[in-house]
Amino acid sequence: MKNEKDLLTGVSERKRREPISNTNLLMTITVCTFISMYVLAMLIWGGGFLNPQQFLDLFNNNAFLLIIACGLTMVMISGGIDISGGGITALVTMACVVYLEDHGGTVIGSLFLALGIGIAFGLVHGILISYLEIQPFIVTLAGMFFARGMVTIVSIAPRTAAHKAFASLKQLRIKIPGIGYYGKTGNFIPAQIELGVIVAITVVLAVAVTLKWTRFGRNLYAVGGHSPSALMLGINVKRTKFFAYLLAGLLSGIGGYVYLLHTGAGDAANATQAEMQAIASNIIGGTLLTGGVGNVIGTLFGMLSLKTITNIVIASGLTKPYFQSITTGLMLCFFILLQSIILAIREKGDFKLLLPEWMRSGIKNKK
Repeated sequence: MKNEKDLLTGVSERKRREPISNTNLLMTITVCTFISMYVLAMLIWGGGFLNPQQFLDLFNNNAFLLIIACGLTMVMISGGIDISGGGITALVTMACVVYLEDHGGTVIGSLFLALGIGIAFGLVHGILISYLEIQPFIVTLAGMFFARGMVTIVSIAPRTAAHKAFASLKQLRIKIPGIGYYGKTGNFIPAQIELGVIVAITVVLAVAVTLKWTRFGRNLYAVGGHSPSALMLGINVKRTKFFAYLLAGLLSGIGGYVYLLHTGAGDAANATQAEMQAIASNIIGGTLLTGGVGNVIGTLFGMLSLKTITNIVIASGLTKPYFQSITTGLMLCFFILLQSIILAIREKGDFKLLLPEWMRSGIKNKK
C-alpha cells in the first residue's frame, strides 16, 4: 500500500510540475491581454464600452471573420497559409444574391450554393498544395484573385437580397435574457445577437473539439510541428494538409453566407482585407506561422482584441482609417516579438539567444 501511495504521489507531483504547453501559454496571454484591454477601456473611456450591446456587436459585426479565422487556424497549425478567405466570402455573397433574386432560388438552395463554392476552392487548394506541393501562398493568392474576379463576372453592380424568406432570416435577432441597457427614454432594451453569431460560436466549439480530441487534430499539430517526424510516425502528411485546406474552404463558404446574413448585399468590395484580419487574429491568438502551435479559443480572443483596439482608437478621436491600420500593425509586431521571446526562453532558457551574435559576445566580454 505504501508503495502504491508513493507512486500515486509521485505521479501527481510530476503532473503539477509539468510546464504549460506553448499553445496554452500563448492563448492565456491573449485572453489576459483582451480582458485587461477591455477593462481599461471601460474605466478610461466608459460610454459605449459599458454598454453590453457594444460588446456583443463585436460578435455581430465579425461573426463571418471568426468563422474564416477558425478555418485558417487549422491551416496555420499544419504549417500552411490561406489568404483566399475574403475573396471566397465576396464571391459567395454575390452568387447567393443573384441566385435568390434572378433565378427564384430558395434559402436552402443559396446555403448549399455557398457551401459548394467554399468546398470547390478548398478542393483545388488542397490538391495543388498537398499533392502537387505548390507553395500555399501562391496557390491561395491565385484563389483570392480568381474569386474577386469572379464576383464582377457574376454581377458588376452591387446587389441587394430582397428575397422575402431570406430577409426574415436576416432580420432574426436573439435576445439575451437579463442583459441589456436603458435607452434615453428610460426603457430597458435587451441585448441582441444575430443568427450568424450562433453559427460562429458553433464553429469555434466544433473546431476546438476537433483539434483537441480527434486524431485529425493531433495530426495537424504533428505535421505542423515537424512533417518528416510525422511521416515517420505513420501520419499521412499530404492527406492531413489536404483536409485542412478543404475545411478552410468550407468555413470560408459558411463565413460568406454569414456575411450575407449580416449585410444582405453582394458586392465586389465585400470582406476586403478579411484574410489579413483573419491572419492577424490567429497570430494575436497565439497561432504560429511556423506551424505546430495554436488554439481556436486563442483565435477567438485574438479577433476580439483586434476589434477592441480598433474601437479604442476610434474612442480616442483618431477616426482616420490609417490610425487603425497603424495600431493593428503595432499590435501584430508586439505579439510576434512577445511570442518569440517567450518561446526562446522556454526552449533555451536564455533571453540572450534572441540577440545577434556580436551583442551576445559583447555581453560575455563585460562579464
